[in-house]
Amino acid sequence: MLIFTMIVLSISLIAVTYVFLVMPRAADGADMDLQSSDYADGGIFGKEHKRGSIGAIREARDLGFGVALDVGISKDREIFVLPSINADLTLCDGAAISGGIHKLATLREVLSLLDGQVPLLIRVEAEDERERHTLCKQLCLELDAYAGAFAVRSSDAKVLTFFKKYRPRYARGVIVSKNDKRGSAMARFLRRHMFTNILTRPDFITIDGRMMREPAFLLATKVFHRRGFAFTVRSQKQYELCKQRGIYAIFENVIPQ
Repeated sequence: MLIFTMIVLSISLIAVTYVFLVMPRAADGADMDLQSSDYADGGIFGKEHKRGSIGAIREARDLGFGVALDVGISKDREIFVLPSINADLTLCDGAAISGGIHKLATLREVLSLLDGQVPLLIRVEAEDERERHTLCKQLCLELDAYAGAFAVRSSDAKVLTFFKKYRPRYARGVIVSKNDKRGSAMARFLRRHMFTNILTRPDFITIDGRMMREPAFLLATKVFHRRGFAFTVRSQKQYELCKQRGIYAIFENVIPQ
């Protein structure tokens, strides 16, 4: 009987510890007014509009979808919408990016265009500590004056802890990707299974659409009732699967029906 009791207590302790490590922010955290929307990743792009362009973003707005964007910062501290999260702007100045061969939209232009009509999900990633701090600080300056619904998201725990510390009222979300190859095997393990939530306490989870059965994701969305988003949604079938599971979609290369 004593052995059985010890086993039960050990299992209970492990379960409680696991929940404590991966749990999101408490329900009385930031007000995440994202209007129960699905999101066009980079806007509605294709032959007519490039990913992340003003035209693509306008198209998504006009169709009533939220907009998910990746952002980066130039060497003169202008925030631009990236066509890919891997694009590096830190060696370019704003004039060259907006008027040169890149012709990228600035975040200021996007905020003016959307004007609160649809919600905005902003992905923030950085290569080093200096870029991370500069990008996050500048982003705060631009978003503080914006009256529309928005949230920030990142796979980088240091980005999310920045907003946790300096802008706790911002809704923040963690990104969990099946293709995450950054850092050591241990670091990837901790990110994939959301153990970094103990540091960031996200308001929502953005997960690879192929990982919707991840235990920590189910715990956050089904037990703690936090909002869940799935990315890499590239077909009507994948979109419908999200709807069946009560998950919001971040879609691309498809216009959901």
